[in-house]
Amino acid sequence: MSAGGFDWPALMRAGLQGLGLAPAVFWALTPAELLMMLGEGEGAAPMGRDRLEALAARFPDVTTKESGDGRDG
Repeated sequence: MSAGGFDWPALMRAGLQGLGLAPAVFWALTPAELLMMLGEGEGAAPMGRDRLEALAARFPDVTTKESGDGRDG
């Protein structure tokens, strides 16, 4: 993707020619599904809500006023 949005001509070439998708199948995909089919995003999945909450519980935010020691965080 470019800063201005999707490069539709390139995505259409990749989907229709590269993957051999029928137009109806191509247009029924979400951008995330198409990118996954093209091999993009093979890295780690984004953090889910459960993992975020577990980290927040393990490392709670503490303000200077709450900590009472005069240090941040």
